[in-house]
Amino acid sequence: MQGPRHLRLSELSQRIASVVNTTFSDVSYWVVADVTSHTFREEKAYHSFELVEKDPLSNRVIAQMRGKAWGYGSDRIEQFERQTGQRFTNNINVLVNVAVEFHPVYGLQVNLVDIDTSFTLGVLEQQRLAVLDDLVSKNPEFIRKQGDRYITRNNQLKLGAVIQKIAIISSKTSAGAEDFLHTLNNNPHGYKFSIDHYHTVMQGENNADQFVARIIDVFNSGKSYDVVVITRGGGAQTDFLIFDSYNIGRAVARFPIPIITGIGHQKNETIADLMAHTSTKTPTKAAEFIIEHNRRYESEMISLQGRIIIKSQQILRNNFRALVANNNNIINSTRNILSHHKDNLKTLRQITITHSRSTLQFQQRSLEHYSSLVRVARPDSILRRGFAIVKSGNKIVTNANQVVVGTQLDIILSGSILNTTVNQKTERDGAGTDL
Repeated sequence: MQGPRHLRLSELSQRIASVVNTTFSDVSYWVVADVTSHTFREEKAYHSFELVEKDPLSNRVIAQMRGKAWGYGSDRIEQFERQTGQRFTNNINVLVNVAVEFHPVYGLQVNLVDIDTSFTLGVLEQQRLAVLDDLVSKNPEFIRKQGDRYITRNNQLKLGAVIQKIAIISSKTSAGAEDFLHTLNNNPHGYKFSIDHYHTVMQGENNADQFVARIIDVFNSGKSYDVVVITRGGGAQTDFLIFDSYNIGRAVARFPIPIITGIGHQKNETIADLMAHTSTKTPTKAAEFIIEHNRRYESEMISLQGRIIIKSQQILRNNFRALVANNNNIINSTRNILSHHKDNLKTLRQITITHSRSTLQFQQRSLEHYSSLVRVARPDSILRRGFAIVKSGNKIVTNANQVVVGTQLDIILSGSILNTTVNQKTERDGAGTDL
């Protein structure tokens, strides 16, 4: 008995390949899908991946197909990455032009012929704009839009005159943070900084809450930082999607310390950039901004010092002139006063001399007069004029009542002393001139 007719697998594959390749040989299709399972062999510039479509409600895969890109297709992917800043990698939504192929070994797959740059940029931008609209509508107390600019509580804060105490938020192994620190600490002006590190994951939208937690840690530290710096090195656009998250944008917008971003994004600004006080392109630029800010203050102080010195010199010069004039006036006035007083002193001296002479002469005459009186009043002078001094014992008798009959008396005359005894005492009234 003859068994059922059979085909070798290769024969079946050839038949399928003939049908598929004949049907799809001259046509390609623009397909919207998500990229998964992507790998890239750089030495051959060969991409392999899967394109999938998911149900928007259940997120269940409803279509899936293997794909590859090489040659021209690989060149188009490279151009796509340059134009968008977005790596061709897993979990991006793309619009690709593909040709359908069937290979006996590898089966049904699509070959990427082209990729639409504007589609991917449009999807990302739509998501970004939707987040910005939510931020403005849900947080009017600290976010508003004015023209093309977003006015936030954070970007309205005033930077201190000098930035010195810095909190830096970065990943633990961030090359961007190292660039920031190297530029800051090797500044040509010798400025010194106090820096605290707050490490977190800096990519992946699922890590946004962890990033916000680090911002909260800065606030809860209680330290009076001058600024908070967010740094990250370069990367593909998908690496920066975390900075377009609603929660991070809201946290940055309302933070009470000025935030400076330097996250290495060379193309469009992220939402974190728009909400922050100051946005710079790279960590190095963030460090240069801080150094320049401090340099401007130092220059202003040096300029002010120069103006103070010049003004002081002007004031001193003007006051010196006034002092010289006052000194001359004082000297001239002093000379005039001294000359006037010298004349007065001369006059007073002459008057004093004249008056002193007159006074001396008068005093001399007075002294001579009193000297004459003293000479006249001297006992020997009185005795020479015929008077006598009566003494009883060693005492001078001045009253006759002191003398009684029989008292011995010494009568002192000019040139001699008489010793006598009272024999008789006669009262006399003092009248008459019998003396």
